[in-house]
Amino acid sequence: MLISKIISGGQTGADRAALDVAIELGIPHGGWIPKGRKTEAGRLPTEYDLKEVPTGSYPERTEQNVIDSDGTLIISHGTLTGGSDYTQQMAEKHGKPWIHVDASRISIDAAIQLARAWINGSQIKVLNIAGPRDSEDPRIYGTTKRLLTVLIKMMSLGSSESQKAAE
Repeated sequence: MLISKIISGGQTGADRAALDVAIELGIPHGGWIPKGRKTEAGRLPTEYDLKEVPTGSYPERTEQNVIDSDGTLIISHGTLTGGSDYTQQMAEKHGKPWIHVDASRISIDAAIQLARAWINGSQIKVLNIAGPRDSEDPRIYGTTKRLLTVLIKMMSLGSSESQKAAE
């Protein structure tokens, strides 16, 4: 499997779904979070292995997560706004690969295939996941969790099959 680590900013919604998938599937996780482990739902529990930026700044943690990753997958239902749009801007600023999956325009199966092709083509090992928070899109946690769970399991299976074929 190419993915060796999943990082995110720890916010509710897409970020938290990514971290939960990493924990459930036994993939190392991390990332940066504002000082005080600040999220819209309060303090992020310590079970999530994130580091605090020196300030309470969401933009600072967003930029640092882009820098620390090999590429960023942004998942949304619709066009990018707010922090998700800022994530795209930071990826472009730092010359990092990024892709936006708009789950309102394509099926989950198509989104999985698109993300898999991008990860393989860009040789992403440390994957940054971004997207809206729960208050902006109450469906994003479920969509992100479903997409990443199937994607990572498929990539693991594909990796195992490729390894067996090579032996």
